[in-house]
Amino acid sequence: MTPQASFALRGRNPDVLTCIANLSNDEVFTPPELANRMLDMLAAAWAADHGGANLWADKSARFLDPCTKSGVFLREITSRLTRGLADEMPDLEARVNHILTQQVYGIAITHLTSLLARRSLYCSKHANGKHSIARGFRSDAGNIWFERMEHTWVDGRCAYCGASQKTLDRGEGLETHAYAFIHTDDIKTRVAELFGGQMQFDVIIGNPPYQLSDDGFGTSAAPIYQHFVEQAKALEPRYLSLVIPARWFAGGKGLDEFRESMLADNRLRSIDDFLSASDVFPGVGLKGGVCYFLWNRDHPGPCQVTTHFKDWPVSTDSRQLLEEGVDVFIRFNQGLSILKKVMALESGETQSLSLPESKRFDRIVSARKPFGLETTFKGTVARGAGDVLVYQNGGTGYMPRSSISIGAHLIDKWKVFTGRAAPGTGNRDTYPHRIISTPFIGEPGSISSETYLCIGPFDSRSEAESALSYLSCRLTRLLILLHKPSQDTTRKVYTFVPLQDWTRRWTDEDLYAKYGISADEIAFIEKVVRPMDLSGDDSDE
Repeated sequence: MTPQASFALRGRNPDVLTCIANLSNDEVFTPPELANRMLDMLAAAWAADHGGANLWADKSARFLDPCTKSGVFLREITSRLTRGLADEMPDLEARVNHILTQQVYGIAITHLTSLLARRSLYCSKHANGKHSIARGFRSDAGNIWFERMEHTWVDGRCAYCGASQKTLDRGEGLETHAYAFIHTDDIKTRVAELFGGQMQFDVIIGNPPYQLSDDGFGTSAAPIYQHFVEQAKALEPRYLSLVIPARWFAGGKGLDEFRESMLADNRLRSIDDFLSASDVFPGVGLKGGVCYFLWNRDHPGPCQVTTHFKDWPVSTDSRQLLEEGVDVFIRFNQGLSILKKVMALESGETQSLSLPESKRFDRIVSARKPFGLETTFKGTVARGAGDVLVYQNGGTGYMPRSSISIGAHLIDKWKVFTGRAAPGTGNRDTYPHRIISTPFIGEPGSISSETYLCIGPFDSRSEAESALSYLSCRLTRLLILLHKPSQDTTRKVYTFVPLQDWTRRWTDEDLYAKYGISADEIAFIEKVVRPMDLSGDDSDE
C-alpha cells in the first residue's frame, strides 16, 4: 500500500474540502457533511430494496457524479467502498485500484474542478502520475473527464442550456460553462464516448450548477439544474440523488415543464427540503432554500417529504407530491393540512384543493403593470390639471389621466396596492417573515407603476380597509407563501387565497375560528409568518 493511498483514505482533520471557497452562488461546492447525509440516504434505500444488503460491499456497483467540482461525492463513495469491500478484497492496494478504475466516475464542470476532483480522489491531478493511488489508467484524466465544450448558438442563445451568446461567447482562455452532460441530444451515447464503452450506472449523485447569468445580470439568471436532472433520468440509473434549489416547487423561470414532470413522477421517493440554504451551504446566499431528492427507478410509490430549518423540529410525512386541483408542490407538511381545511370549507370538497372561480381572491389582483407603467416610470413632481397620483418606485409623482390606456376603470375606485417584490433580507431565508410587502390603500384618483400590484376595485374606503386587514392576517399570508417560489409576488401567488366578505375588519382569530385551525397549526403559522404592522414600519431585518 502506498503512503499516498494511506493518506487519501484515512480521516483528515481538518478536511480541506470543508475549507475551500465556492466558485459562485451558481456553482456551489458540496460540504462533506451534506454529501455523507445523501450517501446515508442512498445506502438505506439500497438496503431496503435488496434485503438488507450493504451497497458499499458490492464490487459491481457503479457511481457517477455528472457535475463534479471538489470530488467530494466520489471521495466519500471511495472511502465507503474501501471499508465495505475489505472482506471480499483483502489486499488494500488492489481493492482501491478496483474501486477507482471500475466503480467511480465523474464529469467535471470546469478545467479547474477537474484538477481539484482528481486531486481529491487520486491524490494527484494526473490519474496516471507517479503520485496517484490508482494503477492502470492510461490517461491523465482517469475516470474524471473534462474537455472544453462550446455552446450551440441559435439566435443568440444556446440550443441546449439557453445561455446568452452575448455573455458566454468569449473566446479561448475563459470557461464557456458549456457543460458536457447537458449539451447533447443522446446522453447514453455521450457517456459511452466519454468513458469508452456502454455504461450502466447504479447510482448518479451530485450537486449540479444552478443557473447561468442572462446577459450578465444575476437577477435575470436562467436555471440549468433541471437539465442535469432530466439527463440523469435518461441514463436510467437505479438511483438518482441531486441537490438543487427548491424554487422548482412552485415556479421559476423556465421551470414549469420540469415541475410538472417531477411532481407526476412516482419514482421520486423522498425530498429533504431545507428552508434556508445556509443550513447546508454555510455562507451561501440562495433565496428559497435547497433540497435533495432520491429517485428510485425500480420501486415507485409515495414520497417521504422532510422539512428542515435550523432548530425547528424536523417534519416528515409520506404523501403524494401533486394534490388534486394544484399545479405546485405544497412545501410544508403542516401547511398542507391547513390548506385542506380552507379549501374544504370554501369549495365543499375534501379531495380537490382548487377554489371555485367565484371565490378566488386572485380575480381581484392585477397582472403586471396594472396601469401600463414600467417600474422605472417617474411622474412629474408638480400636479397639473387633470393629473392622477402615481405610486411609483421611491415615492409618488403625477401624470395626465388622458395618458392612461390600461386599467382606467380602476382610477376612480378604492383599491389596495402591494409591492411586486416581497420584503427581503438580502439572500437570507429567515422565519418568521412577512411574505408580502406592507399593503396600503389607494384612494380614487390614484394609480401605480409596475412596482405595485393593484387589488380591487372596491366601492368604498371601508371595503378597502376590510381587504387590507385581511392581507395583514398571518393565515392569509401563509396561503400566499404556499404558492410563492421567490421574492416576486405575482397574481398567481394568490391562487390559494379565498375571497371574503368586505363588510368587516378581519383578524387571525376570526380566520382561525372560521376554518377550524388547531392550536398546533396556529403555532406553526405563527412560527412561519410574522405579524404585520400596517403603518409600514415593520421590517424583516
